[in-house]
Amino acid sequence: MTEPIIKSILDNDLYKFTMMNFALELFPEAIVTYKFKNRGTQRFNQEFIKELQKQINYLANLKLTDKEYLYLKENLTYLTPGHIEYLKNFRYNPSNISIKLTEDNNLELEIKGKWVETILFEVPLMAIISELYFKIIDTDWEYDEMEVKIKASEKMRKLSEDNCLFAEFGTRRRRSFEVQETVVGVFSRFNENALKKNFVGSSNIFLAKKYGLKPIGTMGHEICMCMGVIEGLRNSNYYSLMNWKRIFNGNLGIFLPDTYGVNAFLNNFTLEMAKLYDGVRWDSGKWEEFANKIINHYKKLNINPMSKVIVFSDNLNIEKAVEIKKWCEGKIKCSFGIGTHLTNQGFDTPALNMVIKLNSVFHNGMEVFTTKLSDSPGKEQGDEEALRVARYVFFNHPLDKD
Repeated sequence: MTEPIIKSILDNDLYKFTMMNFALELFPEAIVTYKFKNRGTQRFNQEFIKELQKQINYLANLKLTDKEYLYLKENLTYLTPGHIEYLKNFRYNPSNISIKLTEDNNLELEIKGKWVETILFEVPLMAIISELYFKIIDTDWEYDEMEVKIKASEKMRKLSEDNCLFAEFGTRRRRSFEVQETVVGVFSRFNENALKKNFVGSSNIFLAKKYGLKPIGTMGHEICMCMGVIEGLRNSNYYSLMNWKRIFNGNLGIFLPDTYGVNAFLNNFTLEMAKLYDGVRWDSGKWEEFANKIINHYKKLNINPMSKVIVFSDNLNIEKAVEIKKWCEGKIKCSFGIGTHLTNQGFDTPALNMVIKLNSVFHNGMEVFTTKLSDSPGKEQGDEEALRVARYVFFNHPLDKD
C-alpha cells in the first residue's frame, strides 16, 4: 500500500474542528497527551505497524485548499475568524505520535503536544487504523458496492418510514473511506427523491461538502476531561458549559453530558444553561433511564421538554433507533447519530472496538491524568489512581477501596 488513506484535511469529523476552536481561543498553550485503547480482541502485526507509520507520515502533506478554506468561511460561520485563518496554516506534525507493537501484539499509540496542534489526530488515525486492519490483517471479507448500496437503501427506507431524523457518524470506525462514501452517497440521493428529509447530514466535513450536506457535530468528552484538570473536577461540566458558550454564543448547542455520569451533569445544568442549550447527546448508559432524567430535569426547571432534543448516538442500529423514536413521541424531540452500524456492519467480520482518548493535561508544571467515568461499565477511561479520585468526587466512593 503506497497511497495515502486520508487525502483531505477535511476528511475528519466536525466536532474535532469545533473543539480545536475552543482550545485555540481559550487554552492555546495547553499541553496534552492522548492514548489509543483497544477494547476488542483483535491484534496487529509488524507489517501493520510499518504501514501505519507511513500513513501517519502522509498526514504531514495535508493542508487546507483554497476551495476548502472558502467552504469553511461560508458554511461553518460559527467558527471564529481567527480559527479559520489558523487552519489555513495548520499542518499535522507526525513527530507528535509514537507507535509500537506490544509483546501481545496489541497497538500502543500515544500523541503528545499542544492541545490545539494535536486535537485533529484522533479521527483520521482511527479511520486509518480500521482501514489498514481490514486490508492487512483481517482480509476475510469482500467489498461489494452494490450490496452496500442495497443495505444502505434498506436502512434509509426504514428510518424514513418511522420518521427518524439521523446523521451519519461513521468516520472513526469505517471499513474504508470507499464504504463510507458509498453509504453517504446513497443517503444523499435518497433524500433528494423523498418527501421527508430524514437524513440531516454527516459528521464528516469532506463528505458533507462533496454531497451538499450539513456537517453535524459539537463536542466530545475531552472538553469536560480537560476542564476537569484545568478548571476543577467537581464542576467540570459547569466550566465546560460556560466556556463553550463564551466561544460559540449559543451555536452548537448540543452538550455531551455523560463524562462523569449524567447525575453530575444535571447538578451543573442550571436554568440558564438549560434554556441556552438546544439539548444533549446520549452516549452511554441505559437510554430510557437517561431520557427520563433529562425530561424530568427540564420539567423541574419549568422548561417544556418538547422544545428540546436528545441526540442518541451510542452503538445504535436501525431497530434501536426506531424503538427510541417511538418512545420519545410526545415526550421530547429526538434525533440519531449512527456510526459503525452504517460504515462497518454487514460484513463477515466485526468492526474494531477502539478509542483514542485524552490521557493527561500538563497543568501548573505537572502532568495530571484525565478521567472519564461514563454511565456504562467498561467505558471508564484514565489512570486508576485518578479514577479513584473521580469516583470519590462524583460517587462518594471511598478512596481506599476498589
